[in-house]
Amino acid sequence: MDETRRDRDAEGRAHNARPRDGLGRPLPYGTPGVERQPEGVVRTPAETVREAQRLLDAGMPFHAHEVFEDAWKSGPEAERELWRGLAQLAVGLTHAARGNVTGGARLLRRGAAALTEFAGVGGAAETAAATTVYGIGIGALTGWARELAARVEDAGAPAVDAAAEAPRLQPDDG
Repeated sequence: MDETRRDRDAEGRAHNARPRDGLGRPLPYGTPGVERQPEGVVRTPAETVREAQRLLDAGMPFHAHEVFEDAWKSGPEAERELWRGLAQLAVGLTHAARGNVTGGARLLRRGAAALTEFAGVGGAAETAAATTVYGIGIGALTGWARELAARVEDAGAPAVDAAAEAPRLQPDDG
């Protein structure tokens, strides 16, 4: 396929068919990549969290972001900020693992802020730590994101291993 031509779906919308690596980076056509997440899948919140955790644990936060994005786009309006915040955390981890310190830290903090706002925890540390939504430990997750953001910005910090840094969305799930 001509690499300068944009891939299009049956309706003519842009669709990138290039293979991607585990961090979502495009690979040359014909190179084996990881299987892409199907788009537009409607899942229950429990299915969303379970699938995203599987992908995070596998070191594939870019793909986990796509799962969260589906929930953000298909879920109720009142939950959009939750799923969008989770997607931003996954993309932040993706950028940090790719070596994009500035983008990674920015998205980790933006996602943490969205989750804190969604949970309605205005600053009381004990309330934030105890808040869960669909079993997701909001306090632990926002703490993880802020700590990782600070660590990746530290000059001389080692490269981020996406699988090793994957957060536990539900602290009690192992």
